[in-house]
Amino acid sequence: MFAPPRPLIFLAFLATFLLSFASALPVVSPVTRDVWAPPITSPTSTTVWTVGGNYTVTWDASHPPSQITNPEGKVYLRKGNATQANPIAQGFQLSAGQVSVTVPSGTEPGDDWRVVLFGDSGNWSPVFTIIAAASS
Repeated sequence: MFAPPRPLIFLAFLATFLLSFASALPVVSPVTRDVWAPPITSPTSTTVWTVGGNYTVTWDASHPPSQITNPEGKVYLRKGNATQANPIAQGFQLSAGQVSVTVPSGTEPGDDWRVVLFGDSGNWSPVFTIIAAASS
């Protein structure tokens, strides 16, 4: 009669033990969270901002989900295909529906600017215009 070598018996026992141990571990279910992408309501496509000016960015915060992944927001300016490196507002609650911003000095005037609202996801405003400050 054929008997399997002792190392194979040991490996079979070890594999069975490890599989039964692993199946006894508790399963942790992930916390369900919703991604919230509130639409930006201002600026709009007819908006004109001036470099150095103070403005209010607004978004529709009327229907937040029950579990927001990231409730703190940041606002960036985006020109063409490039989002600026530094936010123009940060650390505010997305549920507020608005935040005050200042167009940084040195911002290049143009008609291809957008506001990007980050929290759960990145929402873009329509393209709008930023003009140079009037010289005094």
